Amino acid sequence: MTRTTTPRTAWTVAEAKSHFSELMEQAESSGPQTITRHGKNAVVVVSAAEWERKTKRKGTFAEFLWNSPLRGSGLVIERVNDEPRKIDL
Repeated sequence: MTRTTTPRTAWTVAEAKSHFSELMEQAESSGPQTITRHGKNAVVVVSAAEWERKTKRKGTFAEFLWNSPLRGSGLVIERVNDEPRKIDL
């Protein structure tokens, strides 16, 4: 009988410290790894590739505005030309 082990995804701080290389390998091969402190989720370790994928900019600000659902809606935004308010110093 062959027993397959499921990759672990949760570690205590002590386990993470003593098995850091394994934790890194699991993050790279199996996905995000959660480290708990006092039974509560404290941090998540992810591979560099996953981090880059999640934080990569998705287009420019101009593209965002160009693709806005408000574009072509007839919404008119006008700047108010009031004078600056007076402040007693």
